[in-house]
Amino acid sequence: MTCWPEFFVVSEVIIPANACVLVEDSFSMKQFFQRYLPDPQYLRTHKNLRFLGELLHDPRLWHFSRRHTVRGLAAGMFFAFVPVPWQMLLAATAAALLRFNLPVAVAMVWITNPLTMPVIFYLTYRFGAWLLHQPPQDWNFEPTLQWLLHQAGTIGPPLLLGSLVVGVIAAILTFCIAHLLWRCYIINKFRRRRAAACSG
Repeated sequence: MTCWPEFFVVSEVIIPANACVLVEDSFSMKQFFQRYLPDPQYLRTHKNLRFLGELLHDPRLWHFSRRHTVRGLAAGMFFAFVPVPWQMLLAATAAALLRFNLPVAVAMVWITNPLTMPVIFYLTYRFGAWLLHQPPQDWNFEPTLQWLLHQAGTIGPPLLLGSLVVGVIAAILTFCIAHLLWRCYIINKFRRRRAAACSG
């Protein structure tokens, strides 16, 4: 247990003076992500990610700090709404180039999966048609490149526009909410530690 006499910063959160804080090396939130996300070694050696080469060895891609993790959540949320079959590759490539958490970004893409894709992309298509002032058409979504190319001339523009707009909005909301929740979690955890340490 360490009693800090002045202000100090832990993970970008300022803890007030005269607080008795029990300092640990890790936070359970990081352990949560590490437990349920894809294994880093598996992703490093995945055949579809080999083209990223040495970029995959950057430690920032696997670091679960608030900054890297929240950005990974937001990026994954955006690419989840991109109506193409290779969403995970896009999310992994963006993570490698922009240096945010790669496993988080890849995992978030699975918000759109074979069960949710038809509903989500139909709604984003309707939204895009509304933005373009076009009457919506009835169609059955198929998560294949052949289907996308075949439908590109008819539903392509409203589907792409609606998906990208929703993706940007969802990514911004995810970033703000995740950042706020992470900050509140750390503050509340240190308050509990301070109360327990000072009372003991």
